[in-house]
Amino acid sequence: MTVIRSAEAPVFELPGVRFVGFASPSRGSDQVCTWRITVAPGLVSPESHRIDSDEVFMVTEGLVRITPDGPTVGPGDAVVVPAGTPIKLENLADVPASLFVAIRSRFTATAQDGTAIGTPPWAQ
Repeated sequence: MTVIRSAEAPVFELPGVRFVGFASPSRGSDQVCTWRITVAPGLVSPESHRIDSDEVFMVTEGLVRITPDGPTVGPGDAVVVPAGTPIKLENLADVPASLFVAIRSRFTATAQDGTAIGTPPWAQ
């Protein structure tokens, strides 16, 4: 068994989004990755990307949109984004949003223009 304490979990930053890594292959989970994201107020991802696996977003705070033209979701809501669906994150509120994310390990991402992104560091 592996325990990943929130205070000791690795943190990764992108402009407007903070990732706190929990389960991943390097942290004891061979098959499932999880992390928490905090999204800055009003953030709109500059472009969409696609993942080769289903990805689950569970909102704990705020109001967000996960896919271009998708529905607004809030605390207690979950969004299952099927593999290959464009993902473009938007925080629709003037306060930070917080979400937990779950996906299979060793997934890969592709940018909107087709450029391979690979597996991000919070999921390794």
